[in-house]
Amino acid sequence: MEIKDIIKEENKVYSKPELLDNVHMHYCPGCSHGVVHKLIAEVVAEMGITDKTVGVSPVGCAVFAYNYIDVDWIEAAHGRAPAVATAVSRLWEENVVFTYQGDGDMAAIGTAETIHAANRGENIVMVFINNAIYGMTGGQMAPTTLVGQKTSTTPYGRRIDLNGHPLEITDILATLSGTCYVTRQSVHTPGAARKTKAALKKAFENAIAKRGTSVVEVVSTCNSGWKMSPVKANEWMVENMFDKYPLGDLKVE
Repeated sequence: MEIKDIIKEENKVYSKPELLDNVHMHYCPGCSHGVVHKLIAEVVAEMGITDKTVGVSPVGCAVFAYNYIDVDWIEAAHGRAPAVATAVSRLWEENVVFTYQGDGDMAAIGTAETIHAANRGENIVMVFINNAIYGMTGGQMAPTTLVGQKTSTTPYGRRIDLNGHPLEITDILATLSGTCYVTRQSVHTPGAARKTKAALKKAFENAIAKRGTSVVEVVSTCNSGWKMSPVKANEWMVENMFDKYPLGDLKVE
């Protein structure tokens, strides 16, 4: 990069993405959802696909995503976002369809819809927010809750003999023939957020090219559910979650 380009970059004025509505978000301070919303809004606008992008948000903390990102949205029943996205993608093939799901939604009540849509290779993008807890309904154990992690339903920590192993749903999806791109990222630092944005762009490009199902997992925090400050939650995530859910591409075709 030349000196003039460096100076231009340093003097660049950053503003709110044009597709983010001018409303207050309901998310807790420190929540990862707002950052991911920003990245999706930037990618859709920069790719010039605003008018043909359709988001599907089911039950969970992000159920009100339609209030924040100014594209067409459909609200799905709990866990059914991949099924709804399948219908939209098949009926209106010119559209770019993505789901926005939490770990309880994608890996618990929606496991069947998630796996079978991906196995069919539906031309959709699945954005998966993994914060290892049910954040909206009281901090209960989720399928991705770590062994030993305390939640409102595992006050002494998750036990394998009682609660089973954490479900590595993204790893499972990477084994399916219908997925073309499966990646695990985070947004806890500026550098990590840039990688997540690049992953989202690649996923949307795959949907446009009809290559099959793309999955972008974002390992996230839930400082309210974890009973931590935003700073402590980020530190805990790095120290604990990345060992079980390491960042990087799991499948690229």
